[in-house]
Amino acid sequence: MDNIQDITQGIHELKFEAMAHSFPEKIIQEILIRLSVKSLIKCTSVCKAWRSMIINQSFIHAHLNPTVDFANQNDIDLLLLHRISGSNSLNYHQNTVVHKVKDEVHSVHHDNQAFDVYSKIEFPIAAKKNYGNSHLRVVGTCDGLICLADDVPSYAYNFIIWNPTIKKSVTLPKPGITYQTHGGYDASIGFGFDATTNDYKVVRVVTLLDEDDETPTLAEVYSLATGTWMSLGCVSPACLIDKAASSAFVNGVLHWPVAYQTDVESYYIILTFDLGKEVFGQIPMPKIIQRDYYLGLQLSVSDNKKSIALFMRPNNREDFYWDYGREDSVLDIWVMKEYGREESWTKLITLNPQCPETIFLSALCFRKSGEVLLLLKEKEKQELVSLDLVSKQFKLLGISGYKYCTGHFYRESLLLLDKSDAESYQAKEQIFSAAMLFAESA
Repeated sequence: MDNIQDITQGIHELKFEAMAHSFPEKIIQEILIRLSVKSLIKCTSVCKAWRSMIINQSFIHAHLNPTVDFANQNDIDLLLLHRISGSNSLNYHQNTVVHKVKDEVHSVHHDNQAFDVYSKIEFPIAAKKNYGNSHLRVVGTCDGLICLADDVPSYAYNFIIWNPTIKKSVTLPKPGITYQTHGGYDASIGFGFDATTNDYKVVRVVTLLDEDDETPTLAEVYSLATGTWMSLGCVSPACLIDKAASSAFVNGVLHWPVAYQTDVESYYIILTFDLGKEVFGQIPMPKIIQRDYYLGLQLSVSDNKKSIALFMRPNNREDFYWDYGREDSVLDIWVMKEYGREESWTKLITLNPQCPETIFLSALCFRKSGEVLLLLKEKEKQELVSLDLVSKQFKLLGISGYKYCTGHFYRESLLLLDKSDAESYQAKEQIFSAAMLFAESA
């Protein structure tokens, strides 16, 4: 039987080879660029010419940003969920850490009414590594790449850029600012794309906790293209970063909520970093928001993906580090309607608990419809819900029982396919028939 299968596979390979050489390269490329990522991975096994074409950097970027809209690529809006269940959880400022992890799921969902599952993601990385914390967190997503960090609450230095669609990942080298080199610190990272150099970058902003230090906040940037960290020196404007503060990537710029400290007052601003120009700047917060150590500020991307949003929620003063919420929890949702204009900050809604048993744990992200994904706790049960900001109605999404949940925009891509230093855990793909490939391209 094995001999027959080998002969059959050999015949298919010969047919593909013949087909690959019977069409002009331009026509073949026009056909291939219309295929999904998963089909293109299979196509790399057809022949050397196809493989060379597909793993070429110009083809990868052309497939990511086609000049013509292809129905099978651009009509799908996806959201990535990362959720964890366990016996105990720690609310560490704006971050939740689950101890004694029982179940960890990465899944991609259609951003439609049904919110049905598009695909489950195989995640073998954690099983191969010894991390300093109980699990990784998703820092952000960009063009199909997911940035993961092992940095809360213990000092650890495992940062990963991961493309689950093609099953490849890059583990970043140890950064320059560590506990061993600088002592205690608070740090946050951001992840985004530099369009000027076609490079993906990780930026790390670090506030040193040594009170005698005159330059408390430093920064460094990692370039995927070079594979190295580079120091950015002192951050200006001078500011203080909260522990692993959230970041948002919009318009080629990374954003963090930070505290701006003067001799007479302290207030919040949004620290910005232009990935192309590699310069820091600032955007004002809504004037009504006062500096409060117990206030949880989370930045996100607005529903039109062209500006920033702010989720604001108080943390528990009595048991700040261990309690997941408070009975009188309130959630404010703000949006900067015109990017960069302070006057355009608009509060969309203030959510108060509908009953004493309801606690708003966190806001995840906006959906394409303008609704907001929320994780709430009701009668000791965590539920993922979608909130209509107009009707103020919640809709259960059928996902519950998780102490930790994050959500990010997602799209599939071939990025990292051309990087020889990226670790692969991809099983050998079988070759599809020519009929199936051409049927998908039609």
